[in-house]
Amino acid sequence: MLEKSEQARSPMPRRQSKVTQMFESDAIENLSQETRSFAPSQSFSLDANAQPELYGRAKADPLAFWADQAKQLHWFEPFTTTLDWSNAPFARWFADGKLNVAYNCLDRHVQAGNGSRVALYFEGEPGDEQVYTYEALTVAVKKTTNALLALGVGQGDRVALYMPQIPEAIISMLAVARIGAIHSVVFGGFSADALASRIQDAHAKLVITADGGYRKGKATPLKPAVDEALKGDNCPSVEKVLVVQRTGGDIDWTENRDLWWHDAMSAASDEHEARGFDAENPLFILYTSGTTGKPKGILHTSGGYLTQAAYTHRNVFDLKPESDVYWCTADVGWITGHSYVAYGPLANGATQVIYEGTPDAPHPGRWWEIIQKYGVTQLYTAPTAIRSFMKLGRAIPDQFDLSSLRLLGSVGEPINPEAWMWYREVIGGNRCPIVDTWWQTETGAIMISPLPGVTHTKPGSAQVPMPGVSAEVVDDNGQPVPNNHGGYLTITTPWPSMLRGIWGDPERFVDTYWSRFEGQYFAGDGAKKDADGDIWLLGRVDDVMNVSGHRLSTTEIESALVSHHWVAEAAVVGAKDEITGQAVVAFVILRQDELGDAPEDAEISQALRAHVAKEIGPIAKPQQILVVSDLPKTRSGKIMRRLLRDVAEDRPIGDATTLADSSVMGAIGAKLAGGATD
Repeated sequence: MLEKSEQARSPMPRRQSKVTQMFESDAIENLSQETRSFAPSQSFSLDANAQPELYGRAKADPLAFWADQAKQLHWFEPFTTTLDWSNAPFARWFADGKLNVAYNCLDRHVQAGNGSRVALYFEGEPGDEQVYTYEALTVAVKKTTNALLALGVGQGDRVALYMPQIPEAIISMLAVARIGAIHSVVFGGFSADALASRIQDAHAKLVITADGGYRKGKATPLKPAVDEALKGDNCPSVEKVLVVQRTGGDIDWTENRDLWWHDAMSAASDEHEARGFDAENPLFILYTSGTTGKPKGILHTSGGYLTQAAYTHRNVFDLKPESDVYWCTADVGWITGHSYVAYGPLANGATQVIYEGTPDAPHPGRWWEIIQKYGVTQLYTAPTAIRSFMKLGRAIPDQFDLSSLRLLGSVGEPINPEAWMWYREVIGGNRCPIVDTWWQTETGAIMISPLPGVTHTKPGSAQVPMPGVSAEVVDDNGQPVPNNHGGYLTITTPWPSMLRGIWGDPERFVDTYWSRFEGQYFAGDGAKKDADGDIWLLGRVDDVMNVSGHRLSTTEIESALVSHHWVAEAAVVGAKDEITGQAVVAFVILRQDELGDAPEDAEISQALRAHVAKEIGPIAKPQQILVVSDLPKTRSGKIMRRLLRDVAEDRPIGDATTLADSSVMGAIGAKLAGGATD
C-alpha cells in the first residue's frame, strides 16, 4: 500500500511532441506538460505479486514464460507445445493440452480446501443480497450444466445470454463452458434487432434471459426484447428460452419454447464430473461494432485465454485471494466483464463483488457505500464513471470509509491526467497505486499496464506492455517511432489470449487486423511515446480530426478541457466545415463543486477556448463549446460520439437504441437550437 509520506518524483516533461504524420503538427508542440510521477512505496513493493525480474524472465524466453503461466492452471492432459504460429495470424496456444475452464474456476478451489471462501457477494440495486461460496457456486454451476445437457446443449453449440448483472449470468457462462459449448453474451441494453442479429450470426441453439432487471430504481424488462427478436421465423436456430425470474413482472410466454430457470434447476442433479477439452476449444463469441455496420463476432478459445486472464488479474491487481475483496464494475455483457468478473478472478480464487444497478441508485454514493460495506480492496472501473463522480464533487465519497481500498484500476478508454489525480486523491486517499490498463475485446486480456509495486505511475499513461507482451508505436511504414513521437499502436508478437478469428469470416479477420502492417496486429488505436518511452493512448485513429491540414486527436483536446478546474467531462467531435475541412466542437459537463457563482455559458466558452489554446495550441481551440448536463452514453459508460457528430453537423440523429438515457440527445439538440456559444 502506498504510504502517506509518498512524494512525487522530480518533475520531468511528458508527452512532448515533434512533427509526425499521425497525430502531431507544428502547431502542437506539447499536448500536456505532465510532470507528476509516483513511486510505489517500499511496503507495497516488498509484498507485491509482481517483481521487476518478471520483465527479464519474459524477455529472455517468452514462450517458456507463457508456458509457466499456463502451468498454474489445472490440465487434464498437459500440453507439450506452447505456440503453433505456422498458420499465422491464426494462433494455436497449448493446443495438445486439455483443460476445463469451469473446473479451473471452481472445482479445483473446493478440492484445495477453499470451498468455504466467498466467491461472489451480489448486491442487487433494490438492496437484496446473495452470497455464494466457492462450494455453493460450484453446486449451482453443476446443476445448470445438467439442465443445459437436458435441453440438448452439447460441445460446440452456441448459447446466447441476454441478462442483467446477476449471479445467474456468471453461473450460465460457467455452465456453458463446463460442457464445451460456446456462449455469446449480448449486453442487456441492446435492442431486439441487435440481439436477433447476434443470435442469427452465431446460430444459437438456446437463449438464457430474465424477466427483467433493476436499473435506476425501477424494474426494466428484458424478456420482451427476446420475444421480439425471436418473432416468427426470425431466429430458427433457437429451440428453447430459459428465463430467470428476477423482477416478477408480467411477461408473455411461448409454450414448448420458454422454460423457467427455477423449474429447470429443481429437476437437475447437482452432481457433474467435468472433463477436459482441447485448449483451442472455442469458449465464447463476443460481438463488437464493425465499420461496415455488421457486428464482428470475436472468437476466443479456452487455454490461452484463461492463462492470460488469470495471469494479468493476479499481477495487475496484486490479488491476495485469502484477504482481498475485488470489485470490477463492468457488466458481463462486455469483454471486461468476461475477463475480469467471470473468468480471471474465479480462476485465481478471488472474492469479488458484483452489483446489478447504476452508481446513482438509490443515491449518488451507492458505489462508495458498497465499498464500505464489503471492505473492497481493489476497484476497477471506467474513466467515464470517474469523471461523472468528479462532476458531483468529493463531498459524496468523503461521507464513506474507503480505507479498505489498496489499489485502483482504470479501463475502457484513455484516462485524462486530472481524472487520474482525482481518483488517486479522493478515492484512493493518496495511498493506492493506479493501474491504467489498455486492452480490447480482441486482445482478451490486459496488454499494457503499470505493475503495482514495480512501476512509477504517471497520471494518464498506460505506460508499458505487460511482461510477455510486445507492443510498439509505429509510423506509416510500420517502423517504431522514437521517443517523443506518436503513431499507430501495434502488437508485434502473438499472445495467448488473442482472438482466434471473426466467427464465420476468417477473411474479414485477416483484413481487419493484420493487413495494415505486415506481421503486426493493428486494431485502430493511436498512441504516443513520451521521453521515457512510456505509452500514452490517444484513442482510435478514426477519432482524429483534420483541421486546416493539422491532425488533431479528440483525446488530446478532451484531456486539455478536463484539465480545467471547471470541467468534469468533455467529448470532442469534428464537424464538416467549408473553410477548415473540419471544425472542433466540444460538449462539456461542469463540476458542481468548482463553479461557485455560475458564470454565463459565453464566459465559460471563452475561458475554455483560451485554456485549450494555452494547453495545446490555437489550432486546437473548439469552434463551438456546448455546456450540457449529460452526454450520450451506452449503459457501459462509453460516449457515443457518432451521435454528437450528428448534432454538430445538424443532421438526423442515428440509431440511439443502446443509450442508457435516450432523452439526453433531445436535451443536447434543444441546447444547440437555443444558441450555442462560440
